[in-house]
Amino acid sequence: MNKPADLSEMRMKTDTDWWRGAVIYQVYPRSFQDTNGDGIGDLLGIAQRMPHIASLGVDAVWISPFFTSPMKDFGYDVSDYCDVDPMFGSLADFDVLIASAHRLGIKVLIDLVLSHTSEEHSWFKESRASRDNRRANWYVWADAKPDGTPPNNWLSIFGGSAWQWDSTRCQYYLHNFLQEQPDLNFHEPDVQTALLEVAQFWLDRGVDGFRLDTINFYVHDKQLRDNPPLPEEERNPITAPAVNPYTWQNHLYDKTQPENLDFLRKLRTLMNDYNAAAVGEVGDDQRGLEILGQYTGGDDLIHMSYAFELLSGHMPTASYIADVFEKVEAVAAQGWACWAFSNHDVPRHASRWQLSDAGTRCFATLMQCLRGSTCLYQGEELGLPEADVAFEDLQDPYGKRFWPAFKGRDGCRTPMVWEPSNQNGGFSSGSPWLPVSHEHLNRAVTNQEQDPAAILHHYRRAIAFRHSHEALRKGAQTDMSADGTVLRFQRANEEETLFCAFNLSFEPAVTDLPEGKWRQIGIELGSAGPAPDGRLHLGPWQPALLMRVEDNE
Repeated sequence: MNKPADLSEMRMKTDTDWWRGAVIYQVYPRSFQDTNGDGIGDLLGIAQRMPHIASLGVDAVWISPFFTSPMKDFGYDVSDYCDVDPMFGSLADFDVLIASAHRLGIKVLIDLVLSHTSEEHSWFKESRASRDNRRANWYVWADAKPDGTPPNNWLSIFGGSAWQWDSTRCQYYLHNFLQEQPDLNFHEPDVQTALLEVAQFWLDRGVDGFRLDTINFYVHDKQLRDNPPLPEEERNPITAPAVNPYTWQNHLYDKTQPENLDFLRKLRTLMNDYNAAAVGEVGDDQRGLEILGQYTGGDDLIHMSYAFELLSGHMPTASYIADVFEKVEAVAAQGWACWAFSNHDVPRHASRWQLSDAGTRCFATLMQCLRGSTCLYQGEELGLPEADVAFEDLQDPYGKRFWPAFKGRDGCRTPMVWEPSNQNGGFSSGSPWLPVSHEHLNRAVTNQEQDPAAILHHYRRAIAFRHSHEALRKGAQTDMSADGTVLRFQRANEEETLFCAFNLSFEPAVTDLPEGKWRQIGIELGSAGPAPDGRLHLGPWQPALLMRVEDNE
């Protein structure tokens, strides 16, 4: 498949390092904008709202899956990698979306789900038909133990065994997620080739890269060894809720195998031809940052990745964030992180951390000052809290299974609110697939556009501040520490040195300045300046952003 010459030449002229320090906006297509009244967002809706995305000043948009799918897991169960599900539109609509984004200077990343497919994918239908067809080994099949039980003790993130019995082959197949999501066998070379062809299909269509779902789940232990138990005191429910015994195992063998790196190198080689980039999702409760370092620690691997340290359930304190970055320096110094506070899989952080508007603004500014790239989730720029979705309105199978101890992911997936004139927030003229939160309506885009003090404008200012200082995008980060509730660090490149301090507290705080001369910047973000006593006096949730002044200035 040949790349269009003009597209290839255009990409060669762009910054090959564009992804480093980029701000990426995540769109969940079902809930962004519906243009045909069926209550489900679509690709033309994303194209229609692209000016809003561009107005934030972001560099790229990440679009969650829109491929053909039976929607057992809302598109993360793919039945055709190279087509658009009719509920979202068509390939022609995707071309319109790409053109709309590129015209506004926005790069497009699409969500590739490579670890598993839908059971309705033609590959799986053929694989399960017999033990000797050409795709018989494309999925992870294994015989039962002599007593008929599954091959080993591996568990599904969605609960229960990770193995499902198939009466046609009289074998079990592996599914790390829903039983309708069988895992592909990356030990089969033809599987890797087929998936690289999928990536090339979309690169040829104009995408600028990928978000790689569950990047550390691709390869399993070929020997199918049991996972050992994890001591109770080490359980850290990040990738699965505490009510799920998935957190009781040390996941040494069902994921994160060394052979994974070989496939990532092949994918990186392909992307290099297109000046494309990828951000991986590392799902691991114990070794997330270490895996991030392994997967992004070289020019032949994945560009950037995110773990779940800042997607945690408890509000990150200054000391917690300092500890996270100390560990990053220890295990991922040569890698590149992509930080997120919210996404489509966790409750919105404004609610998760019980933030006031001031706290939400402070974290928004902090995000844009940290070393790494950043991801914003749709509605985050509006300060949306988690929506309360009644059990009878739930769509997420995860929530239905563990209700009420875990309510699933629907609360962060409710429709975007564009204007408050009707109960659907301007999202759809029909009945939306999830109810629009009434609590969200007064935070609609049109309301905030008219209010200079709205949090929407704060996000724009924070992103603009990041872009105006190359030290924040690609510079070094040093001297991070916690002084009580104040997080302190410096960002620097050859042209400038910045000092950043954030009071992550509801109470005032005082901290010292580093040695040297400093001048206040970031006033539009509420930055504090040095007081007459030469110290920084920070109000609740207040940042201090300063630039080093040379002696000759």
